[in-house]
Amino acid sequence: MRLSADLSAFSDRLGHRFARPDLLVRAVTHSSITSPHRDDNQRQEFLGDRVLGLVMAEALLDADPNAPEGLLAPRYNALVRRETCADVARQIDLGAVLKLGRSEMKSGGRRKEALLADAMEAVIAAIYQDAGFEAARKVVLKLWGKRIHNVADDARDAKTALQEWAQARGEVPPQYVEIARTGPDHQPMFTIEVRLASGPSEQATAGSKRQAEQAAADAMLKKVDT
Repeated sequence: MRLSADLSAFSDRLGHRFARPDLLVRAVTHSSITSPHRDDNQRQEFLGDRVLGLVMAEALLDADPNAPEGLLAPRYNALVRRETCADVARQIDLGAVLKLGRSEMKSGGRRKEALLADAMEAVIAAIYQDAGFEAARKVVLKLWGKRIHNVADDARDAKTALQEWAQARGEVPPQYVEIARTGPDHQPMFTIEVRLASGPSEQATAGSKRQAEQAAADAMLKKVDT
């Protein structure tokens, strides 16, 4: 089996040439287009998540030999979370080579954070299956690059940090409410308001509810810190 021109170019962007091209084809195949004769990438996603986790855990230990577990855990979570995987996927234009069904194509699947993140993990698994852990490790470290050394000392996501702030003051967890949804179905924008029991509220707008919630929580943290 030979890779198509677009997948061959993508393989170059990865920095890995596949001895078994079928593994890469499967890694970029979404469940919306599968058939009895075509496998999707869900099993590879499961495997890739574990490979990525081990690579990141080792990399963080090497980057800061004296860091306690209490600092390593949030840094690890920041590096393997969906947003980071999707960001790396955009960096190598993974969305351009995804094989999607008609419905996902029409709804903007090539830009969806969840699809990009899942496919990125599947691609990592494909490299691991093709050439082993060291090959996968080499590619992951190249793609994640400076993120590993630049990850913040306190890398908790904003929602977690805000919830811990509220709990430390005896408040119930913050409430997140969808205020508005605008734009076409294939590219919606969500406005989320976060509210504290003590009264303050903040709003943020983003292309997914999760991103809007995180942005609203970040804005709230900045407000309460001042």
